[in-house]
Amino acid sequence: RTALATLLAFGAAASSVALMAVSAWLLSRAAEHPPVLYLQVAAIGVRVFGITRGLFRYLERLVGHDVALRLQSALRLTTYGHLARTTLLGTRRGDLLARVIADVEAVQDLVVRFVVPVVSASLVIVATSAAFAAFSPATALILLVSAVLGGVLVPALAQRVSRRWDAAAAPARGALAAGVHELSRTAPDLVAYGAAEAHLRRVLAADDELRRLDERGAWVRGVASGCQVLAAAAAVIAALLIGAPQVADGTLQPVMLAVLVLTPLALHEVLSTLTQAAQSATRALASLGRVRQVLDAEPVGVGDRELPAGDVRPGPLVLDGLAIGWPGGPVLVEGLDLVVAPGESVAVVGPSGSGKTTLAATILGLIPPKAGSATVTGRVGYLAQDAHIFATSIAENVRIGNRDADAAGIRTALDRAGLALDADRVVGEQGATLSGGEARRLALSRLFAGDYQAVVLDEPSEHLDAVTAEGLLDDVFASMAAVPLLVITHDPDVVARCDRTVALAGGDLAGGDPASGESAVGAAPYR
Repeated sequence: RTALATLLAFGAAASSVALMAVSAWLLSRAAEHPPVLYLQVAAIGVRVFGITRGLFRYLERLVGHDVALRLQSALRLTTYGHLARTTLLGTRRGDLLARVIADVEAVQDLVVRFVVPVVSASLVIVATSAAFAAFSPATALILLVSAVLGGVLVPALAQRVSRRWDAAAAPARGALAAGVHELSRTAPDLVAYGAAEAHLRRVLAADDELRRLDERGAWVRGVASGCQVLAAAAAVIAALLIGAPQVADGTLQPVMLAVLVLTPLALHEVLSTLTQAAQSATRALASLGRVRQVLDAEPVGVGDRELPAGDVRPGPLVLDGLAIGWPGGPVLVEGLDLVVAPGESVAVVGPSGSGKTTLAATILGLIPPKAGSATVTGRVGYLAQDAHIFATSIAENVRIGNRDADAAGIRTALDRAGLALDADRVVGEQGATLSGGEARRLALSRLFAGDYQAVVLDEPSEHLDAVTAEGLLDDVFASMAAVPLLVITHDPDVVARCDRTVALAGGDLAGGDPASGESAVGAAPYR
């Protein structure tokens, strides 16, 4: 398909050059007032090349963009698939969004704006020079030299001069996207603390940097365009100086002089896009390099688990000599041995930073253990402390827990979570139209909609008033009575509902001695 797009682009460019050559011959020959019959072939040629130029251009765009969009789709799917298996710790969300959208789309520019035009223009240079050599070798040599200057040397120099600026454009665009994303996401807090102006200045500074890079690239492109015009003018003047004496001594037909003089203009018009093509290649490669950073990121955790076929009976949740910590960070807890049987509930307590949420992420397979193992049978349901609410309907948010849930199942899950809202209601970005308690209940309803063989709850009563929390916890513990239940909490009332307690104390994310798993198991409830 890429080769076909290149051939079509060559056909369009060759038709443009041929149109100029035939038109020049036709005008010169018509000035001699020959019989009209002698001009019919040239007149038909003008019509044919005029039509094929547009037709080939349309088909080239159609096929070329089809290739580019196929590559873009494949790359985006690959990027999303790899992104789901990595954490990319430290990457700002806005910058990551720019990588998986704008930077992935750069593969389209690489095909449509670089590969196809460069290869087709090279073919046109060779074909036009070969055609000129048939009746004026000297003019053909001059045309070839001017085409190499204007179509190869000038774009290459322009690319070299602007490479640093063009390569920096993609990271600058990512920095701007990150700043805008943070500004829009944290605007209420920034306004409340009087920090909005300072953050806005940083965003504007990132915008100024991107504009500065674009301006420098445009300046180089403008100078290169001027040089290409000079190369075209030199080719025209040289053709006139070479062709005129040949006409005078009879070695060149007079009507061919106009062809020699005017055809270089059409050829250099084809070459005029190559400077932008070279700069587009630099930007596209820089963008794809940022995408490769995502693809090259080491996968973490266990990825997708292959579940047993058919009905799966809940089994115990087993932690064997488990040591936990985030990739690249210190060990927070080590030597943790714990068995949670089906129907048993265990509370995990401890001060902030002691590793409670890290333990949940390890059990879920989102991050690998530092040592030991965590095993569980079947699917693990998880209520995160900061569970994400998607900008769609309530029903679609519930289907995160069970994509096959029907309307009745969704309604049942919402009722069990105590959320009496219309399932078709759109909740807005990050659940903006919901209260904190409603968002929490919506996240909890995903557990009620699904079929899980083990469940991990992270602060299930957060954002709920005491009465609502008590009723909700009654329903949660009753619904999860047949599966291993691990509850991360600071709430003494939730701890009191659990059969056992694991207290994590000691190390934190800033470093420090890891907590001992042996001393944690069976410790007194956290107060």
